[in-house]
Amino acid sequence: MSRIKHSVCRWCYGGTPLEDLCVAAKDIGISSVELIMPDDIPVLEKHGLSCAMISFPVGKTPDGTEVGCIEKAFNRLEHHDTLVEIYQPHLKAAAAAGAKNVIVFSGNREGISDEEGLQNCATGLRRLLPLAQELGLTLVMELLNSKIDHPDYQCDRSAWGVRLCETLGSENFGLLYDIYHMQIMEGDVIRTIRENHRWFTHYHTGGCPGRNEIDATQELFYPAIMRAIADTGYTGFVGQEFIPLAADPLASLRQGVEICSV
Repeated sequence: MSRIKHSVCRWCYGGTPLEDLCVAAKDIGISSVELIMPDDIPVLEKHGLSCAMISFPVGKTPDGTEVGCIEKAFNRLEHHDTLVEIYQPHLKAAAAAGAKNVIVFSGNREGISDEEGLQNCATGLRRLLPLAQELGLTLVMELLNSKIDHPDYQCDRSAWGVRLCETLGSENFGLLYDIYHMQIMEGDVIRTIRENHRWFTHYHTGGCPGRNEIDATQELFYPAIMRAIADTGYTGFVGQEFIPLAADPLASLRQGVEICSV
């Protein structure tokens, strides 16, 4: 029996109806479909699945700036009122649907120093953490690479994310350690997991380079990484978040789960 609980990111299989993805996931041995909205959870429940990570809401500030997304989020004070306004009902809906984790982002630097961005994120997130605690939710900030996929993104290194966790000091805040993204930014994946796992609420996979299948075509050896995660005592989910190149994307998903079943 695998020590890893498997999840799959919905957006990677956008061409597959959610109902069909749920059927395939169940057959493969996946027990969660993630990065969906709370309204989608009844479809998952119909198939005996859960959602390991709820996606993010978006809204517009008074000046028309769209916030909540990867590029514009908690690292700017002027976004906070709108972020609180859109996240409060989102968190309530997530909790009502039985979810436990909701994703958040730092936003792009746009000239803000790492220290200022960190303190701004802490200021904004503190406004939501009491509600998250009341609802039994964890706000989870994703670590993303700023070198290839998300230029200028601020939460782009493990050390920065860990400092934010330490600054907040809340059991209702953690990090999404995306193995693909952090391989690009800093490497040293297994050591980082061993030393910082207490802050890692969730994990994502992805082949590097390219963010495609996690097979022998890429540089990361996922069985060893999964063993390192399991050895920390982690009991959450690992989400497959690669973009399949194969003609049968669900066959690639099955292969990814088999590779990560340690």
